[in-house]
Amino acid sequence: DSLPAVDAWLQSARDALAPDVELSADDVRTLLDLARVAAHASGERTKAPLLCYLPGVAGGRGASLDALSAELARTSPADA
Repeated sequence: DSLPAVDAWLQSARDALAPDVELSADDVRTLLDLARVAAHASGERTKAPLLCYLPGVAGGRGASLDALSAELARTSPADA
C-alpha cells in the first residue's frame, strides 16, 4: 500500500539526493521492516528513522542491505 503524494515526494528526494540509487520492492520492504522493528522494540516510533539511518550510512560504506538487516534481526529484542 502506498500514498501517491508520499511516493512522489520520495521520488523527488531520491532524484535530488541519490539519483543513481534505485530501491527495489524488496529493499523497500526490508527498510520498512527495519523501521517497524525499531518502532516496536523501542516503544517509540521516533526511533524508526534513526535505525534506518544506520543502514544508509553502512550501505554508503559498502555493506549490503541484506547483511545489515540480518545483523539487526539477530541483535534485536526477541519480541520486536
